[in-house]
Amino acid sequence: MSLGGTDLNLMIALKALLEEGNVTRAGAKIGKSQPAMSTALARLRRHYRDELLVRVGRDYELTPFAKALVPSVQQTLRAVELALDTGRRFDPASSRHTFQINATDYVITVLAEPLLRRIAAVAPGIRLDFEAIPDDMHHSEHHLRNIDALIGPVGFGFPGSQEPLFRDRFVCVVDPGNSRLLAGRLTLDDLAALPHAVRSSGGTHVGPTERVMDELSVRRHVQVVTVGFLPLPFLIRGTDLVAAIPERLAQRVAVPLGLTVVEPPFGRVELIESLWWHPARAATAEHAWLRRTLTEAAAALPPVAADAPPPPVAMVTP
Repeated sequence: MSLGGTDLNLMIALKALLEEGNVTRAGAKIGKSQPAMSTALARLRRHYRDELLVRVGRDYELTPFAKALVPSVQQTLRAVELALDTGRRFDPASSRHTFQINATDYVITVLAEPLLRRIAAVAPGIRLDFEAIPDDMHHSEHHLRNIDALIGPVGFGFPGSQEPLFRDRFVCVVDPGNSRLLAGRLTLDDLAALPHAVRSSGGTHVGPTERVMDELSVRRHVQVVTVGFLPLPFLIRGTDLVAAIPERLAQRVAVPLGLTVVEPPFGRVELIESLWWHPARAATAEHAWLRRTLTEAAAALPPVAADAPPPPVAMVTP
């Protein structure tokens, strides 16, 4: 297909090459063989009089000219797609669409139930593919272009468009036989004395509860570090470990695991989960439906406890 003398198939190949930065991966993305993509790359090099991709070791890198091309190529093809899709409706009741979503284990645990209930009722053919958030997600929009949405905590600097999805707050969970648990409460001195199980925040990022405890001069002894929040409560039973986890997660696991949920002596610390997406996806009917459905599912989550009176605090001595 051509438009004004431009081969749109070649433009599609160009977009894949620029986004993937690799001939083989670009071909796999658009269903073309490596020889076909190599031929397309040769034509594009002649057209632009630029190498576009250059070998660096065993991989490729975009030339400065190619990097400058990325936004205009994406916008042009998105405009073409929207023009060709004019009048096409998205019918969730009959759709077999697959949405790819990156999310934390905590988000999947608390949001999946209301989300799947809504989808089963109005869009039974829709499929959701949940994957973990890549470690380098905050460095560029490259990965975000290839998924429908990311749900993660505010403060990590993820790229793209975003809007808050839901809020939670942190509570502490301990074994009911914990040696420092008195009348269902813990103090700051207790948090300094007990071993902690914590979620790794990755890199140099400091989590909100860790930041607050540092400000209160609580010197924690971290004994266990996990990738996400979900494993933490499973480590607590039968030990003296303490963990700070979101309240909605605690609501799901405390009773079956036989744990005690404790008001945190460091006060109310909120966790805000947001929805991120690449701006190029925003204009499609199916993506608008996905964002609306996620927002409705989040609104159906059980409430977290209202602000409680602060428990007695024993300040940590230097």
